[in-house]
Amino acid sequence: MKLNCIAVDDEPLALGLVCSFIERTPFLQLAGRYANAIDALKAIHAGKTDLVYLDIQMPDLNGMELARVIANGPETPRIIFTTAYKQFSLEGYKVDALDYLLKPFNYEEFLRSATKAQAYFELVNKPAAADVEETAYFDSRYLFLKVEYQFVRIALDEILYIEGLKDYIKVHLKNDAKPIMSLTSLKALEEKLSPRRFMRIHRSYIVALDKITAMTKSAVQIGATSIAVGNQYKDEFNRFLGKWL
Repeated sequence: MKLNCIAVDDEPLALGLVCSFIERTPFLQLAGRYANAIDALKAIHAGKTDLVYLDIQMPDLNGMELARVIANGPETPRIIFTTAYKQFSLEGYKVDALDYLLKPFNYEEFLRSATKAQAYFELVNKPAAADVEETAYFDSRYLFLKVEYQFVRIALDEILYIEGLKDYIKVHLKNDAKPIMSLTSLKALEEKLSPRRFMRIHRSYIVALDKITAMTKSAVQIGATSIAVGNQYKDEFNRFLGKWL
């Protein structure tokens, strides 16, 4: 399958480079190029867009603002940020961007990011008959998680926390900069994980209890990551917190 892409950047040279990389990649289709986010938003509303290569620092409506509009709208293209400012990486994570390309980047870096997007869309668009297959199974020490077309073994002791996104999960591991992504639901995993080792504290997070390094009544800390406790999970969390006090 080919992914319909648009590129958005107010710098002509940067826009031209991204467009040339898209056209050079066999599984990408350049559907439009825009010098501002407002025109890009009109294009997204007008037709099917799978992937948006999006600069951040732009006049009027910047890339991060556009990403928030997209996230709350009926169309849900995925975003890969292309920016010279690394300080926006955390915000990019919050709007569920697929990747974050830091300028200047070469074609090898672009292709690696595009391949990640391709893998995501293949997971999302797999045949309906495959949807009934098990996406994860367990033994006492390991989680076997379906990643693309194979099951990957993950040691339960290595899991820090599991993050649920729109239609897939990310498993965050010790000593691993990149989380493992799988097309399954947080609810499906919650039903199988042992409540003695894992707890759901938010509609988007399950945490490994033995990896918690600090807690308050409203959040847990796992290393450098702080995760808020959702309102509907506070009663159970407070019972757990009481055992610490």
